[in-house]
Amino acid sequence: MKHSIFQAGAERAADRNLAQPPDGGPLSRREYLLHQGILKLLAIKDSDIRIATVEQSRDAIDKGLHAGGAFSAVIPLTALFYGGFLRLNIEDPTKKGQDMFTLSKGHAVATLASIYADLGYFDEQVLRRSRSYESILNGHPGPVLPGIQIATGPMGQGIGVAQGFAIAGRTNPRFDSFCLTGDGELQEGTVWEAVMYAGQHHLDNFCVMVDRNNGQLDIHNRMIFPMPKLDDVFRSFGWDAYDVDATQYDGAIAALERFKYGPRSGKPTAIICNATKGYGAFSDFMNKHKVTVPESLVAQEVDLQKEQRQRRIDEIVHHLEELDSAAEGASIRDALLKVARSMHLKIDFHANKSWTVASVPGPVLTRRAPDRDKRIRYDAAALPQLDPEKRYAAAEIVTAAMKVFARDPRVVSIDADLASTSGLEAGVAAVDQQRALNAGVAEANMMLMGEAFSALGSNTWVSTFCPFFNWQVLRRTAVGHQERLEAIEAEDGWLSRGHGLDLTYLATAANFETRTNGATHMGNDDNTTFEAVAHLKIIDVSCPQQLLSIMKWIMEGNRGLVYLRLMRTDAAVLYGSDYTFSFQKGYALREDANDRAVIISSGRGVHEALAAADICAQRGIKVGVVDMPSVDRELLLQLYASHKILIFAEQNNGYLWQNFLKALYQGRMRTELKDLECVLTINTLNSEGQPQFIHSATYEELIAAFGLTPSALADSVESALGARK
Repeated sequence: MKHSIFQAGAERAADRNLAQPPDGGPLSRREYLLHQGILKLLAIKDSDIRIATVEQSRDAIDKGLHAGGAFSAVIPLTALFYGGFLRLNIEDPTKKGQDMFTLSKGHAVATLASIYADLGYFDEQVLRRSRSYESILNGHPGPVLPGIQIATGPMGQGIGVAQGFAIAGRTNPRFDSFCLTGDGELQEGTVWEAVMYAGQHHLDNFCVMVDRNNGQLDIHNRMIFPMPKLDDVFRSFGWDAYDVDATQYDGAIAALERFKYGPRSGKPTAIICNATKGYGAFSDFMNKHKVTVPESLVAQEVDLQKEQRQRRIDEIVHHLEELDSAAEGASIRDALLKVARSMHLKIDFHANKSWTVASVPGPVLTRRAPDRDKRIRYDAAALPQLDPEKRYAAAEIVTAAMKVFARDPRVVSIDADLASTSGLEAGVAAVDQQRALNAGVAEANMMLMGEAFSALGSNTWVSTFCPFFNWQVLRRTAVGHQERLEAIEAEDGWLSRGHGLDLTYLATAANFETRTNGATHMGNDDNTTFEAVAHLKIIDVSCPQQLLSIMKWIMEGNRGLVYLRLMRTDAAVLYGSDYTFSFQKGYALREDANDRAVIISSGRGVHEALAAADICAQRGIKVGVVDMPSVDRELLLQLYASHKILIFAEQNNGYLWQNFLKALYQGRMRTELKDLECVLTINTLNSEGQPQFIHSATYEELIAAFGLTPSALADSVESALGARK
């Protein structure tokens, strides 16, 4: 069911001369009377939203409200949602082709929740007991709340995802992407990565409303960082920009009409909505960033808002009565009554010639979304066939495989000025260059764009060097992914199977693969760092055939967030064509009943381990080799129980070793930790076992410096066996 107010807004806009700029131009008398009536209806809706927003603090778990930003956001959000500018399918907010809205300034969630409850995304009872553990209405919005596509709150990230929606929305089916940001979050650099990209790529289906309330958390009545004239700044990046007074509805409505119904200019649109923190509240107590509202103040504020609402009702009634004497008055009145219904307002004329105006929120329209089929279709016979006698670079495999996988239009890739190292762009662009994007040197924006495509159901791949992924973006994306899973699993959730994110972070130059680029580019700590991010599946690739199998595994869909670490230079093929990757499974590449030791590694370290086993064999020592691309806790416990010497040989800060210790603890084998003298670790931790960064060197120098050459590993095995005697 589409949001009915959109049709009313489209009909209204059809009466307007859209060649006129949004800040001027004469109106016909009919247009004027209709316009004035709509503004009066919006004023009533304004009161409804403010009352619902204030009342959320009454029984919030902390009696709190992000009042300043919530109140200044009321006019921009009410204008957008009730002004006839959004094509929404409230029954199924995941249906393709409808407009998208992103609340980048997540602190205004109370206002958005009031609107969503009124429109029918969820019951008004959701507004009660917000921010409590059992509530789905948190202090910031996320997909656990029906109709919300991503989690926001960390500053400056929502605009980047909204820009990703706009990129997707330029294809068939087409749609527009809207976003509300705050001027405080414009101090974040990630915002300007998105602004630059959107202007450069002519995203004229992208509209950003800036709630310029001239305050932030620490100082609520001015900015810590002085802001220039923002409309000029946006124009300098290739945007259309309008500076409007957001203490009334005229400017916002006119600018939105220009964007939605006017000719598209090839430029995204920014609407600078000028107000103050807490605007529209009666008490200046509400002007601060967040307040704990006493019950007495809630009651006072609600009473005053209700009194103002009645005055606004009196104004629309007077306006409707005046239409009796106007030409076309009846048709204008009918149009206004239609608009009122679309705003969830019920206006009745009674036999005693009196009028009543009542708010009619809901009913709840949103239903559980249909399942999404996430499996990518492809011709398996067309995938590259690897010669076991040859060596292949990872980028070579990625490009060849993506030329096959990307025939399914749901496959999307985004690089960050390192496409030659990932192979993604060349592979996807060979099929459809519109789905092979490059964000430039803007890794945060790359990740935000990827999140947008995956939220819409695509199998999305983003890629850069291991250390360049933005932890702040990664963590917030994982929060949103978790909330999607919660909404899928909940008995009354609004999402269903297939609505999690399928987003692969292709991390190139893992371990020692960056080589002579230096410490800032070296990927020896990324896996141990990112392991702290919930729901992230970390995989370290050792073989071209293994990489191909992992890609096939990901294309089966519903794999979630995958952090896939690749070698940069070419490598030998270790597995046969019948190899099938399974997550959380290790593979014995060399195994014998008489093995006295086992070397456990991943990535290129596996190749050195195999060479070390050969050296040991020449010395009469049988040594097994286990490749562990992802942590296999069951196998780790089995290896520990074998009482063989275990050597964790890793070209990083000991990712597998640390997970081995966790497996021991969680496997309730703590009482046997005395046997750890049979476990040897060789990695990039310093002599005191602390993390460190690695400086420029050739690969050969690095493995020699850290005792990870085949001969050094063989010596370590022999030494450990000698010490055991």
